[in-house]
Amino acid sequence: MKTIRLQTNYPQVLIFIAVFIFSTSNFKTHAFFDFQQQTDSYKEFKGTVFDAKTKDALTFADISVRGTNISTISNTEGEFLLKVPNEHLNKTVSISFLGYTEQQIALSEFSKHSKIYLQPSITSLSEVNVNAPKDALSLVEATLKRKGENYINEQKIMTGFYRETIKKGSKNASLSEAVVEIYKQPYESNKNDRVRLIKARKNTNYSRLDTIALKLQGGPFSTLYVDMIKYNQFIFTEDNLSDYDFSFENSTQINNKKVYVVHFKQKPEIKGPLYYGKLFIDTDNFALVSAIYNLNVEDAEEASKLFIRKKPDRVKVYPTEAAYRVDYKTQDGKWHYRYSNIQLAFKVNWKGKLFNNNYTLNSEMAITDWQEDNTKLLSSRDSFKPSMILSDKASGFSDPRFWGQYNIIEPEKSIESAIAKINKKLFKN
Repeated sequence: MKTIRLQTNYPQVLIFIAVFIFSTSNFKTHAFFDFQQQTDSYKEFKGTVFDAKTKDALTFADISVRGTNISTISNTEGEFLLKVPNEHLNKTVSISFLGYTEQQIALSEFSKHSKIYLQPSITSLSEVNVNAPKDALSLVEATLKRKGENYINEQKIMTGFYRETIKKGSKNASLSEAVVEIYKQPYESNKNDRVRLIKARKNTNYSRLDTIALKLQGGPFSTLYVDMIKYNQFIFTEDNLSDYDFSFENSTQINNKKVYVVHFKQKPEIKGPLYYGKLFIDTDNFALVSAIYNLNVEDAEEASKLFIRKKPDRVKVYPTEAAYRVDYKTQDGKWHYRYSNIQLAFKVNWKGKLFNNNYTLNSEMAITDWQEDNTKLLSSRDSFKPSMILSDKASGFSDPRFWGQYNIIEPEKSIESAIAKINKKLFKN
């Protein structure tokens, strides 16, 4: 029996803190436009993406304007809002989702609220590339080795939308949102990505957190580090691949291209918290298209060490779920980070209290635009640091046009309800 422990240098931005309430780090936000001058410069398109057979809403579908880098994704209810500059209104929108046939719709044909139905597409393993590696482990090794060939090797400056929510039970306790500028570094480079905040808003109801506050250190960085191709050292390394069992499942498609599906889990004799989930790998070039995985939290004591940096002595905090997702997108033959999501659930048990409290934390980042720029540098003074915490700043929730021309992830009903309650509270004050 082999006992393992994930690296002690696991990125702090993926570590959640249970501490007594303290003041958060301050940062400067920048707005580079006057909304009143921009309202006529773009048009909004709303829609909902469904499975054509089951009629179920499709979460995290990619909606992109062809011939541009403008995109957004559907929320957990399949809904999206896409803002398109006037100069691109003659273009076509591509709607794609892993395991479904891509659909293209001219912007001129969008109704006020379009319902888009995608057809499922299933491919058997026997139909895929005959040059496939001999087994699933060999395929994963090839994927990791080819990141220099398959992924961007020049700096890209990306615009992203970040959202972070904290709930106590079913009640919203904190909502944070930000538009950020990401200096995405080449995948072969050892340089870490850098982030600059453009616009942000946050509201926290500390009365719902009792005397404890769960705070996500690093904010937007937490989702960037889920990019397992750029930061594979935190998940798969040459040393720990042997701790996993890899196996093929039925293949699928994305953007009409065939994709291997690889299931992985830690070997039975390996003790300690490792990951399990699925990798979706392009059959032509072995690039990772998507990954959906969880941390094994069966050993609550060991798993808690990966997340809890600081806590009061008389409280125990255990993770009950740690789920991750990362999606990639291809442009001109090179893949890059597109979307990531983290869902965590914690049980908080105070000594002497009869009942436990359950907290859930969710954070996600979607890339909505990008440009190539190898010359522009981001100074340390303007950078958001992984050690920072988004400051408590409610401004912006009362303004329905706060985001202007920036594309965001359309809020689902629970978040819309939380924003409405924040607005009501701000109005009373």
